[in-house]
Amino acid sequence: MLTVAIVALVKVIVVLVIFLLMIAYLTWWERKLLAHFQVRLGPMRVGPHGLLQPLADGLKLLFKEDITPAGSNRIIFTLAPIITFVPTFMVLAVIPFGKSITLFGKSIDLIISDFNMGILYIFAVVSLGVYGIVLAGWSSNNKYSLLGGLRSSAQMISYEVSLGLSVIGILMLSGSLSLVNIVNQQDSILNWYIFRQPLAFVIFLICALAEINRIPFDLPEADNELVAGYYTEYSSMKFAMFFLGEYGSMINASAIATTLFFGGWQGPWLPPVVWFLIKIGAFLSFFIWLRATLPRFRYDQLMRFGWGILLPLALLNIFITAIIMVW
Repeated sequence: MLTVAIVALVKVIVVLVIFLLMIAYLTWWERKLLAHFQVRLGPMRVGPHGLLQPLADGLKLLFKEDITPAGSNRIIFTLAPIITFVPTFMVLAVIPFGKSITLFGKSIDLIISDFNMGILYIFAVVSLGVYGIVLAGWSSNNKYSLLGGLRSSAQMISYEVSLGLSVIGILMLSGSLSLVNIVNQQDSILNWYIFRQPLAFVIFLICALAEINRIPFDLPEADNELVAGYYTEYSSMKFAMFFLGEYGSMINASAIATTLFFGGWQGPWLPPVVWFLIKIGAFLSFFIWLRATLPRFRYDQLMRFGWGILLPLALLNIFITAIIMVW
């Protein structure tokens, strides 16, 4: 029993360390890609090709002055970034990273927890992030922060509905809520759910962009309208935690899309975990590409698109899936 607990603890620590490193270097990768899209170089000063720039940014934020506005609710103001950041780690508990690997002569399972209600767990955890954003805006004692928090909550709640409905078709076809079972059923490329649920994938991808506040759905920030949205009054590591939460959510959204629609760790020749990381990297690069390409929605367009287009399409996908299964 003690051995099992130690192995589980080691797996959690390793995953968290790798996750933090991915978040740090995702900031570098985004700056580099955006620079190349705009015909410039991006970070080049700190380390070869700017590879140490994330470390420099982290140290700078760590030593910057931490300011709490007068009149703010200090406890909630401090807790809000934590509430936003922590759920990104909790999602990792049910993500299947690959099959078991042999290390030092022992087989190590790359799945932290094969939870038979994994999908429900993910949606429950992801929905916690909106509380951190709302509380950050409310506790800052700043009307612009409050407006940013309120419209962020409306956006995230609206798109969570279509996001949840978009995966029901996969749950109907797979007959399981376990992410491991869903991956195992996609044992060849032709069995990937992207080919069996293309409409669901498009809806999921759009809603995921809205949930993680990425272009063209980054209205919660909208710095040209609300100064910097809900984190206007934040500085130092509190400010950094919001950005870590956003980039962590990008990785989580990529991992979930890979697991549900692109066969997870499945792939020929290369080790399963390598395939998993390659697919996540492709999604992350796609998100960055969209940022360099698309303009931001107006808020009325964003809400109309969510309720008037995505929600009916998600319901239509469930209806069509049900008909095909009965047929």
